[in-house]
Amino acid sequence: MRDRLEDRIGRLHLKQRLGIETDYEARIFGQGLNFFHIENWYSIHGLLRGTLRLLGVHGRGQRNARAIRICHNTIALPRLPAAFDGFRILHISDLHLDMAEDMPHALIEAVRQVEYDVCVLTGDFRGKTFGAYAAALDGMRRVRAQLNGAVFGVFGNHDSIRMLPGLEDMDIRMLMNESLALTRDGAAIHLVGIDDPHYYRADNLEKAMQGVPEQALSILLTHSPEIYRNAAYADCDVMLCGHTHGGQICLPGGIPLLCNANSPRALCSGAWRYQQLQGYTSRGSGACMVDVRLNCPPEITVHRLHCDKPQGTS
Repeated sequence: MRDRLEDRIGRLHLKQRLGIETDYEARIFGQGLNFFHIENWYSIHGLLRGTLRLLGVHGRGQRNARAIRICHNTIALPRLPAAFDGFRILHISDLHLDMAEDMPHALIEAVRQVEYDVCVLTGDFRGKTFGAYAAALDGMRRVRAQLNGAVFGVFGNHDSIRMLPGLEDMDIRMLMNESLALTRDGAAIHLVGIDDPHYYRADNLEKAMQGVPEQALSILLTHSPEIYRNAAYADCDVMLCGHTHGGQICLPGGIPLLCNANSPRALCSGAWRYQQLQGYTSRGSGACMVDVRLNCPPEITVHRLHCDKPQGTS
């Protein structure tokens, strides 16, 4: 597997990723500026679940976590080629497919209801941040069988680089600091994807953008919203991300207790804008730590691209 990974992403990227994964599995703490990550403190999981049971909301929260909403977002883009007017992107994030046996089924039922042109996955296929990943790949294989057409993805902080061959063997094109062109009627837009910027800090936006012509429209896939400033000043048009779960367990009104990202709270969920960059942070289709959601429904999102029309969400 190592030779295949090195051929796919390069020796240095692989060495960085595997090294950090190995360090993490030895100490269950972060890398870089964020030394502590609450999702890695597994003793809190039982405490949280017990607290939710005492409050009488655990069962309701579990039902909420499986009631995936289909959201629609319209993005008006001055640089969008006319051939792509009305182009639809199905955006799925934070799948955490091995958190519970029925999680893949809930997602499959949701994706069966939507029509789209391409599908993008913005990371966190696995429930835990270390250990086995076979169940997550098995769940993704079931979901992939229900996805029509081309599927593209990036990795999140819960994902091991060792998952790359398995995902690409399912015909999911993972973008590892890379870009590719989507073409229609002789016109092109560019899909750009970076490795996880939150925990592994293995993102390389400059490398990823190398294949994007100047003045071409680019859509950046990243797991976390934390890269928003870099994306704006790299002249990206759209940024699709997740990671925050919208808070997952929120106060009434959807007010998040924790977003777990080094970015403004306005970027915690839904549509947002920074400079010319139009972004969308998905609440995710899954859940982590506990398979519970309160005041924060899971989602999959269909983004519809349009030329020079107002942006809005529903």
